[in-house]
Amino acid sequence: MRKDKKQVIGEEIGDEPIKLFLDVEPGDDTPASLHKLVKAYRGLRIDDFERFIGFFVAAGYDLNAKDAQGQDFIALIQDQRQAGPYIEVIKAARG
Repeated sequence: MRKDKKQVIGEEIGDEPIKLFLDVEPGDDTPASLHKLVKAYRGLRIDDFERFIGFFVAAGYDLNAKDAQGQDFIALIQDQRQAGPYIEVIKAARG
């Protein structure tokens, strides 16, 4: 593959399937905002995750939500191999 070509696995998805990640609710005491971020991280490619963050912020969810141990989204995923681009999206969205 040429260096200027980006590999795309799977089909492009529209806005509505991405927005469905806003509907997921935690089954425990995890803050809803944090749960939605983790589910989207696990289920979306980086380009789609970036679009999701726009919908997430527009819906009024908290990018800084923390779990009972005080960990935010970045703390939860930072040790994962593919987390870097997702962390950058969150940092950019936080400003």
